[in-house]
This record gives sequence, C-alpha cells and structure tokens, in this order.
Amino acid sequence: MARIAIVTGGTRGIGRAICEALKAGGFTVVANYAGNESKARACAEEIGIPVYRWDVGDHQATLAGCRQVEEEVGPIDVVVNNAGITRDGTLLKMSYEDWDDVMRVNLGGCFNMAKACFPGMKDRKWGRIINIGSINGQAGQYGQVNYAAAKSGIHGFTKALALEGARFNVTANAIAPGYIDTDMVAAVPADVMEKIVAKIPVGRLGHAHEIARGVAFLASEDAGFVTGSTLSINGGQHMY
Repeated sequence: MARIAIVTGGTRGIGRAICEALKAGGFTVVANYAGNESKARACAEEIGIPVYRWDVGDHQATLAGCRQVEEEVGPIDVVVNNAGITRDGTLLKMSYEDWDDVMRVNLGGCFNMAKACFPGMKDRKWGRIINIGSINGQAGQYGQVNYAAAKSGIHGFTKALALEGARFNVTANAIAPGYIDTDMVAAVPADVMEKIVAKIPVGRLGHAHEIARGVAFLASEDAGFVTGSTLSINGGQHMY
C-alpha cells in the first residue's frame, strides 16, 4: 500500500512540483492550500490528487484538517511543510501584524502539522517530516526580519525534532532553497532580479522541480539514515 504524503501550500509553485514528484515516486499525495481556489482546482484536476483547505497557522484548524485527511485518505506518513507567506519591510516600517502573520504561518505551521502527525508516525514507527526553509533563513535578507527569523527557526526546529523522532524511525530534515523561478520571485523588479542572478554562481534561478527532487529523496525509504540535516539547493549562492 502506498504511503500517504501531505504537502502544505501544495497547489502551486514549489509545492505543486513537490506533489508531482511524490506522486511520480509512488506516494498517495494530498495537497493543502490556504485560499486560491482556482489554483487548487487546477492542481486537483491536472495531477489527480485531493486538496484540502485550511490555514496551517491556525492550530485547531490544522488538527481538524489532518484528522479529516486521515479519515478520508489514510494515515499520514510524510509531511512536507512548504506553506509560507511574505510581509516584507524594514524593521522600522514593519507592523507587529506583519511580524506575527509570517511567524504564525511559516514557523507555526511547521509546529501545527508536526503536532498533528508526529504521534501517528511514532506509533507506526515510520515517518518523514520535511520542512522547507530558505537561503534567507541562513544568510539573512534586508527587509525580511520576519521571514528570515521564521525560516531560520525552521532549521532549528528540524534539528530538535530529528532528535525526538530518531528512535521511532521518524526523520526530520529541511531543504533551504535559493532563488527559484516561482510566481513570488517573478514579481521582483527586473533590475533587482538581474542583481540577484549575478550573485548565483551557476548563473540562473533554480527550478521548482529541482527542489521537488530533493524532497522526493528525503521522503523515500533510502533516506532513513538522513535526519536533522538541511539540504541547501541554491546554485552555490550561499554555502552553509
């Protein structure tokens, strides 16, 4: 029987590419999304996977959503915490709401999903938790104290959870993408993008499927001895 994987923020961009890669790898895949109904419908129809809507930053909604997935699809074996938002601005201009929203969704979402799914993984003695961090959580980024803090927190969260899960054959790993050709990055002004690409040694943006391949490996049986690690996929921009 195929293992069941859930990908948060899984109906577009990197999340959708992860869903496609996991399905191709033989997993039964479920995508979570926050609000873009048209993208969610397209993902469900084109990939052929069920999609569930809830805000991963809402603790009770996440617990309820995961219960529904397990009742309707089956026990969750793999969690990919990909959902994330940005509310950029310098500290002097950033509101508390901008700080709180990013921390609640980007970092809180990882806690909420793990809280919902880790107990079952522990009982079944198998699980994979894969958290999507960021190069900006490793190196920092001007105007992103909230985002960088949340993503940096993900890396620490991953290492600590890996220690808790190791004896139960539940691994926890992170992937730190660099600049990937998603809709979010496409919104960056052309002159700024030119400067970003100039700092990437391989001379281009990454592709979503390149992140997805890393996730597919970490979710596999072959990755059972890999835990507490952060896989940086950034074209050599930041070697950490």
